[in-house]
Amino acid sequence: MTMNDDWLRAQRELSAHDELGCVACRGGETLTGTGRGVKPLLAWLAAGQRLDGFSASDRVIGKAAAMLYIQLGAVAVRGHVMSEAGLAMLQSHHVEAAYDELVPMIRNRANTGMCPIEQSVRDIDDPAQAEAPIRAAVAQLMAARS
Repeated sequence: MTMNDDWLRAQRELSAHDELGCVACRGGETLTGTGRGVKPLLAWLAAGQRLDGFSASDRVIGKAAAMLYIQLGAVAVRGHVMSEAGLAMLQSHHVEAAYDELVPMIRNRANTGMCPIEQSVRDIDDPAQAEAPIRAAVAQLMAARS
């Protein structure tokens, strides 16, 4: 695996700005996503943004985020933390993947079990089928917090 210039730039940007959840770079172009978890990826999808040819860096990559990056068309994804299922998903779709820490699964914020977003795609193998259950899980979490 080679860390290309785009990947390195995305990684530097993400490390330099705590408010960012993810950064994607291609050539001179840089896209940034704010918010936690998969929210920036869902916003890019909703806006019709594509990441064809982009290398991305993200704070946490589980299977759900991996599926969204595949949907968006990213060619390389690096996570500070990446789950085994996220790594397997990226590799099975020929997306270069790197991480600082590989974990068995992404845990919920209370650290009592699997993240509900991860749970929403646990039995889904096709990234094209992931967006709706992920959005439903996000909506359920938002409703529970209000």
